[in-house]
Order: sequence, then structure tokens, then C-alpha cells
Amino acid sequence: MSTNEGGRFQIGVIHGPNLRLLGTREPEIYGHTTLAMLNDQLEAEAARMGSTLLSFQSNHEGEIMDWIEAQAGHVHGFLINPAALTHTSVGLRDALLGVDRPFVEVHLSNVQAREPFRHRSLLSDVAVGVVYGFGPDSYLFGLRGLLNHLAGS
Repeated sequence: MSTNEGGRFQIGVIHGPNLRLLGTREPEIYGHTTLAMLNDQLEAEAARMGSTLLSFQSNHEGEIMDWIEAQAGHVHGFLINPAALTHTSVGLRDALLGVDRPFVEVHLSNVQAREPFRHRSLLSDVAVGVVYGFGPDSYLFGLRGLLNHLAGS
């Protein structure tokens, strides 16, 4: 897929299970930024960098995989916080590999400083990059990295 009008990239943003609860769920870990606030920040950053976003959140693995397949022809890459699916979903990994679009994995918390089961990602070895531990900035850093990757810089 080439860039769309005006050299812009379109990015699919995927928020995995329980991320709809941002701002109220374990704020000591995930902070007080809501999902709507996070999406607004991402939209502003994408616009600043001359790109657009399609955002999606689901608590259901199959819905996420269906969305990836449905959007693959419309986006240049994906920014994904797979949440708990990071550690469990071979299906999600296969869906991302199957659509042949670059993606960046992001996490709000420092997964390496948490429970041992969170230390292993089934996606990170096939991702363009992984950003974690910076709260909402993890998404912003990941978006910038993905857009720079797509631009070839």
C-alpha cells in the first residue's frame, strides 16, 4: 500500500481487553488518562505528523482479529496494545503476520517490572518495535516510531 493523498499514512490503533476502563482501572498502574483522552492525544499527534488513525477497542480476541483483517487493506500499519492477549494469543500473532502490515506493540506499564507471566510477549519478536512503561506516552512514542518506519527514516 502506498501513502494516501498528500503523503499521509493511515494507522490502525488497537486497544485490547479492559482498556475501555482506562482512567478508573488500577490508576496506580495505568494512570488517570481515559481511553477517549488517549485517542484524542493520538489523533492530535497523527495529524501533526500528517497522518490519520482508525481506532478500535475490544475485549474479544476474535473481534480484534476480524478488525485487523478488515482494516488491513485500508491502513499502512498498526499500533497495538494487546493487553492480556500479549501473553496468550497465538491467533493475534498469526493475524498480524497474515495481513503483512508493520506494527508496533505498546503497553502503558513497565511489563518487565510486573508479574513474571507478563514478561513474555508472543508479538514482540515480529513487531517493528515495542514501547512500554511510559503511560500514555508509550502510545505516542510508538506512533512516532511507526510513522518514521513507514516513511523510511
